[in-house]
Amino acid sequence: MTPTDQAASVCLDVGSTWTKAVLVHADGSLAGFAEHPTTTGDVLAGMDAAVRAVSAAGRGDEPELLACSSAGGGLRLAVVGADRLSAAEAGHRVAVSAGAHVVHVHAGPMDPSDVRLLRSARPGVVLLVGGSDGDDPAGLLHNAGRLARARIRHPIVLAGNSAAREDALALLRATGRSVVACDNVLPRRGEVVPGPARAALAELYRRHAIGGRGPAVAPRFRRLVRVVTPEAVGHAATRLAAICDARVLVVDVGCATTDVHSADHSDQVRTVEGDLGVRAAAGGVLVESQTEGIVDPVEADLLGPTVARMASETGYVPRDRGSAAEDRRIAALAAVVAVRRHLRVHADAGRDVGLVVLAGGVFRQRNLAGGLAAVVATLRTDPVLAPVVAGSPVVVDADFAVVPAGLLAARGRTEAAESLLRDHLLG
Repeated sequence: MTPTDQAASVCLDVGSTWTKAVLVHADGSLAGFAEHPTTTGDVLAGMDAAVRAVSAAGRGDEPELLACSSAGGGLRLAVVGADRLSAAEAGHRVAVSAGAHVVHVHAGPMDPSDVRLLRSARPGVVLLVGGSDGDDPAGLLHNAGRLARARIRHPIVLAGNSAAREDALALLRATGRSVVACDNVLPRRGEVVPGPARAALAELYRRHAIGGRGPAVAPRFRRLVRVVTPEAVGHAATRLAAICDARVLVVDVGCATTDVHSADHSDQVRTVEGDLGVRAAAGGVLVESQTEGIVDPVEADLLGPTVARMASETGYVPRDRGSAAEDRRIAALAAVVAVRRHLRVHADAGRDVGLVVLAGGVFRQRNLAGGLAAVVATLRTDPVLAPVVAGSPVVVDADFAVVPAGLLAARGRTEAAESLLRDHLLG
């Protein structure tokens, strides 16, 4: 089928705060853009509104609908372990780059009041750890039994003492709990091995992120949305790498999460940060920027009120140049921290980078004259990232081309996807 024989496409991205839609002609040219607040009661209402608005710019046949979602936001993680220090460290190390953020830590044997506290934190998943390999398994088994009997229906990642793994697994599954068992996060005293549990958490994030509230969890939403947004961005990164014949780094800064993609001609890897974003997760950006030594206490105090507003008013849109500059500053910090973390997990991703792409509404929804230069400077002057991005062009996805191109590529519409990327990122 030639491009002229194909219908246009509406490419829809359902985010945690905004639902974006673009109309793309069969040849890959953009014909319209619309956005609508993601509707909390019934996410389909916002989706339908965005589709109607952008379809009005179309002509001819009804367009094909391609959709992805990250409406679920970051995955809320509760950690249950033997002692607070090791449990908190294990939880943080596992959550990093897996789309999660820690909302509760419990240490020691659980009693009914501890279970109630855990439930009140509204986790989406529980990480159960405890004991080095070969330690007394009693503590881990006690907590497994308590979780098995509790009114907790969230998935459980079991990553504790290997000597107790099978017995703990049996306790949890006996009451119908959804459990993923993996290697111990704390196999020896003082050692943290987050990889296996992080991989398990990343898969749970993928299922969670598609989200969907109200009637949207019904079959229609599942038929419309089959791809999580970071997967769509990853497809676009792969096509960009093919076009440029070089390694491409794509940083997508969202309201609740920030994902980083590295792609070359043979491979594509991604990390998703559930504690970095420019609205619901803005507080995490400020905390982690200080931890990384990027932001000093004076700047942290200055940004604090704005960050608090971002986190509490997720639909907040800056109305003046000063607040817009603060918005971009938080986005730039989120990008730097996210890329640093990405490089720690995937060291090869920093070699021979030929193009850096900044994506996300914070970079495109306002006039960036002068503002983008400050964002790019934040990346270029960072002591960790400077060697990675030195000499590489940094472009912004101002026309919202990355996600639609990824959706088209996932559908097998490679020519249209590459045309979209060439015209709106590389033109």
